[in-house]
Amino acid sequence: MNFNQLSVALVAASLAATACKTDLTGLNTNPNSPTTAPAASLFSNATAATLGRWNGSGNTLSMTSLFAQHVAQVQYVDEDRGHIRPTTVDGFYSGAYTAEMEDYQKVQEQGKAANNANLWGPAVVMQSWVFQNVTDILGDIPYSEALKGDAGGSLRPKYDSQKDIYYGLLKTLTDAAVGMKASTGDGFGSADLIYKGDASKWVKFANSLRARLALRMSNADAAKAAAELSSAFAGGVMTSNADNAMMAWPGDGVFDNPWAASFATRDDHRVSKTLLDTMNVLGDPRVKVYAQPTKADATKYTGLQNGMDNVTVTPFFNTTSRPGAIFYPGITTYGTFGTSAGKKTPSYILTYAEVEFMAAEAAERGLGGQTGAAAHYNAGVTASIKQWGGSDAAAAAYLAQPGVAYVAGAEGLKRIGLQKWISLFTQGTEAWSEWRRTGNPATIKMGPSAYPDVLQVPRRLLYPSNEQSVNATSLAEAIARQGPDLTSTRVWWNK
Repeated sequence: MNFNQLSVALVAASLAATACKTDLTGLNTNPNSPTTAPAASLFSNATAATLGRWNGSGNTLSMTSLFAQHVAQVQYVDEDRGHIRPTTVDGFYSGAYTAEMEDYQKVQEQGKAANNANLWGPAVVMQSWVFQNVTDILGDIPYSEALKGDAGGSLRPKYDSQKDIYYGLLKTLTDAAVGMKASTGDGFGSADLIYKGDASKWVKFANSLRARLALRMSNADAAKAAAELSSAFAGGVMTSNADNAMMAWPGDGVFDNPWAASFATRDDHRVSKTLLDTMNVLGDPRVKVYAQPTKADATKYTGLQNGMDNVTVTPFFNTTSRPGAIFYPGITTYGTFGTSAGKKTPSYILTYAEVEFMAAEAAERGLGGQTGAAAHYNAGVTASIKQWGGSDAAAAAYLAQPGVAYVAGAEGLKRIGLQKWISLFTQGTEAWSEWRRTGNPATIKMGPSAYPDVLQVPRRLLYPSNEQSVNATSLAEAIARQGPDLTSTRVWWNK
């Protein structure tokens, strides 16, 4: 005991003697709680979080795929009748900023410090996609002052107009494409869950996303849209399904396709009658991929009417089609409706099929220097069918049908919009946004048991309620500029 006391005294004396010479603040650093992380780890984490949030069950199955009438609710039908839980919007809004967009911001900082565009460029593209989702759902949002709080920026950032956000995203995507095209630095390799570090594919993705934004704003700002479309296509866009921006999930029970993860424990959804009626009339070969036969009759693929109440919808539980088996994990809790491969089904961000439909529309409308609307349309339909496992022969037979074959003019634009809407299955925000922009298909409308205060399919979502508490002044300015905080208020590009 005396020896131990002496040792403690000697240590204390030593510390006292050297305190003036030694910085001891490092003792306050917890090695198990790092304040930074490697860019590759941040990028992987953000990518999985992003796809889970925007292509997962919360956004698509509970909101946007209902609005686009790709799916319908057969149980717990509040959202399908027009009421969205405020907490759902709060979670998407806050989570997008504090989780993946913050991670992408840190990756950009590290990539730029290393002067490596193949690190910061993909982070710019993915962050731009998240910003696009948030603004397309809500309209005006924090953008230019966002994500700067930990660097001394405002904790109550202003809301930028959607026009300014779109202009900003077009610029950052252009810079990212140019930077990656010229860069010789290493990418993320296997930590890149989308392209495995292939910079050339990231360049195509950046330009294709830029083209999407340009076309979306074409009714609100035609001159800018045309110029951006021309530049984006000239910069190099996706040219085959091998370029698709998607995440193929490991399917390991931890990182599964988010639809499959939801369907593992819930049986709340059926394919919408709006979608399946359209596809059945056209003899679409994707019907058996998007949907399963009804439980009551294995020969029928029947969609469910959107917007019914709990009592009215109950008899349709076994007589309407669940989403396709490729979205199920081979569950046995309420019957086997899929295979274990469903856990690995990819989630799509932007596809070659969409690029071809964009080119077809631009050519038909005389935008961005595009020509050959029919050829682009045929390529888009073929790419979508093959993306979902079909063949060239199946696509050719489908395109040969009078109701599918391309015709010029207004009818051609209608068919482009319809086929694009069909191709965007599982991409709820995109399908809903395209309907808002084009009006295709015209059959989308509120269901028979819609809540009395919901007179039309939403044009946007309400701002998150927590913004009223933490950023009320900026929010009020946005509402005054954009219009009432109602689901019927149209965002800037939705002219």
